[in-house]
Amino acid sequence: MTENTLRSRLARPPILIAPGVYDPLTALLAEQAGFDTLYVSGAAISYTRLGRPDIGLVSMSEVVETVALIRDRVRAYLVVDADTGYGNALNVERTVRLLERVGATAIQLEDQDFPKRCGHLDDKALIPAPEMVGKIKAALDARHSRETLVIARTDAIAVEGFERAIARAVSYREAGADILFVEAPKTRAELQRIPPALNGVPLVANMVEGGKTPQLAAVDLEAIGFSLVIFPGGIVRALARTASEFYASLAAHGTSEPFLDRMYDFAALNDVIGTPALIARGKQYEAAAAPNSKKGDGT
Repeated sequence: MTENTLRSRLARPPILIAPGVYDPLTALLAEQAGFDTLYVSGAAISYTRLGRPDIGLVSMSEVVETVALIRDRVRAYLVVDADTGYGNALNVERTVRLLERVGATAIQLEDQDFPKRCGHLDDKALIPAPEMVGKIKAALDARHSRETLVIARTDAIAVEGFERAIARAVSYREAGADILFVEAPKTRAELQRIPPALNGVPLVANMVEGGKTPQLAAVDLEAIGFSLVIFPGGIVRALARTASEFYASLAAHGTSEPFLDRMYDFAALNDVIGTPALIARGKQYEAAAAPNSKKGDGT
């Protein structure tokens, strides 16, 4: 095991913070802010790509395409929300192969039944624990590299209660999951009970603004025993509010002038996305090709 892998990073403090992203721009902005691990959120993809809630509407191919585009733009570790694996164990195999091929560093699978829902929505349903164990084993068999990590998430707290959720997570650890994710604990006390019950593998905490789990700072979650904290939809909630305010201002004033101090102007955004550097690189290739353009075509 090398030192520059997500597996090795999770094995040492401090806790790893992974902001949610849903496209290359949000991934680039997060990386520029200093994050070396990003969470490709299925919910955020559904919110932004479909304008719909996180209720299982996003397809595997849409997630694979999104991850490929993000990987083309950033070097960060990509933790990818693959929902249920989009079917049974054989679907999981294909999902893992494709996501690993386009650059996923870790792939998260959950034990919900169809139609799946956001982990902080009500009325979820679960597949039997043995079926999820089979899906985890299929994911492990399908991955090409051991450094492509498999995250097993259970949504059982809302359906079967806390104790059964822990029992499921123990069985997922025994199946070989690299990371465990007990979704939507309802109190700080429940958060505190998770690490002692599931020692031996890194654990994920999920901070959803307004969700079912109390909001704790990363330092507090680290003290409890978590290795990774994700903020999946925070960026969408922030951008959605800003966008609503921008459109309301534009409708009221007929100009974007009142909003200029809350937005990048044309030049600033081009600096952020690297337009000057990209154009300069293109000119280097044009210069390299210039001498050949004066020669005949050989006919």
